[in-house]
Amino acid sequence: MRMQLPAAPAFRSRGRIAPSRPHPATRPKISALWLAGGAVVLWGLMCLLGLLLVHVLNSGPVHAADLGVDRWLAARRTGLWNDLTLGGTDLAQTPTVIGVTAAVVLLLRWLLSRWYEGLVLITVMVGELVIFVGVTKIIDRPRPHVSHLDAAPPTSSFPSGHTGAALALYGCLAILLLRMYGPRPATRIIAAILLFLPVFVGFSRLYRGMHHPSDVIAGALLGGIWLLLVIATLLPRHTAERRRRAIRRR
Repeated sequence: MRMQLPAAPAFRSRGRIAPSRPHPATRPKISALWLAGGAVVLWGLMCLLGLLLVHVLNSGPVHAADLGVDRWLAARRTGLWNDLTLGGTDLAQTPTVIGVTAAVVLLLRWLLSRWYEGLVLITVMVGELVIFVGVTKIIDRPRPHVSHLDAAPPTSSFPSGHTGAALALYGCLAILLLRMYGPRPATRIIAAILLFLPVFVGFSRLYRGMHHPSDVIAGALLGGIWLLLVIATLLPRHTAERRRRAIRRR
């Protein structure tokens, strides 16, 4: 007679999530090498894109369209949008990113009784920063020739660091939220809001004259590709599916 073992409980008291086993890091060295290699490849691709924009597409219709967006937005600034886009910029300022990351890491530790998911978030943010800084060391693109509403940081205009950091941070939070609680209506709404924040950050940087549209697109590519690479390596989809099936059986 076959005995069926009971499914592991998915939740414990006070609604906190039980410490079910995360993605087994049975080959941490391979995962680390895979992420390191992916970071190098992504850095190289971003550098190639930056060199193309700076040395090949620095004149002509592409450059005119790039700069035209900044000039169009600069000519239509209002007091209300100046204030709103300042808030959008603040969403991805360095102190904000560090503070949100630290708070979420501690919250995940309390909810899950482990550090694994928090370390995944840290990997996303540290990796995005390292790649971004590495690209700006190679690419020296000036800011758009419009009035700037913010003090220009010493880094290159390419890529948009605010956009990349926002997509890495808030995109990772959305993914972790959906993995932990499933695609419920409330979690979908919250995840959609989290995913909208990088869009608003990118628009804010354009509106305030700090980046070309191509800089914002490149920042989104950097943050998004790196986020997906980390999630695919450290939090594969089948782990989340097994956890949801266990919840349904309970």
